Amino acid sequence: MTPPRARTWGRIGRTPVVRVAGRGSGRVSMAGVACCKPGERSRLIYAIREYRGRKDEPKGFGWRDFRYLIVRARIQLGGPIVLVRDNVRLHLTAGMREFINANAQWLTVFRLPAYAPDRNPTEGVWSLVKRDVGNLAAADLSQITRAVKRKLKMLQYRPEVIDGCLAGTDLPLDL
Repeated sequence: MTPPRARTWGRIGRTPVVRVAGRGSGRVSMAGVACCKPGERSRLIYAIREYRGRKDEPKGFGWRDFRYLIVRARIQLGGPIVLVRDNVRLHLTAGMREFINANAQWLTVFRLPAYAPDRNPTEGVWSLVKRDVGNLAAADLSQITRAVKRKLKMLQYRPEVIDGCLAGTDLPLDL
């Protein structure tokens, strides 16, 4: 997750410089599902993974991790799921296709067009998270992870924000 550039303040004519100690390696990956169920509040179900560059450590999420996220969503929502997914490579793997076919009785899947971030509600969530992390001068990777988790937890308790991300997609939510 690379935060966008953010504005800061400083003396006129002097560029503000923030010195940060530590290595620049590592990555924080997020996967999430913005959920809605008629008559209930919207929900955000997510998972976070840190990559520190160690041997045999996965850099990001695999299809099994995403499968687990869908199963968690089904348990929390307590019913069938209509999944609208984008074209991330892990969504298109053979293992994911087998999982979808094996669970067709409770899982219906629609694919978004090739490049449609405006139709993906989780892109709105990631945008909100990155906005707050943009000015963070973290000393280490765990500090970034804590900031991301704090923001995601805050969003979980604000269903009106998740509603806004869902409404911003213009997808019909009454399937």
